[in-house]
Amino acid sequence: MKAEYDFSEGKRGALLSTKGKTRITIYIDDAILEEFRSRSEEAGMGYQTMINDALKEYLTKSSEKPVTEATLRRILQEEFPKIVGLVDQSS
Repeated sequence: MKAEYDFSEGKRGALLSTKGKTRITIYIDDAILEEFRSRSEEAGMGYQTMINDALKEYLTKSSEKPVTEATLRRILQEEFPKIVGLVDQSS
């Protein structure tokens, strides 16, 4: 080993490239993590990659907003008279 090392050109930080990704710490239920680990082992890929893919898929699908109570009420108010009118006509 050298008696002295030159760190004047050294840089602090992670050794791995993090292009487009950020390291975070989150808490996930143990059962969820175990399921991802199990599935990732079967698929031959990393569980973190699989979690990332699942989150991407969720975000893509979440653009399809769920029907809220207010929206459902409005639709029923608009459509119910039409349905009642059809039933009255067939009687």
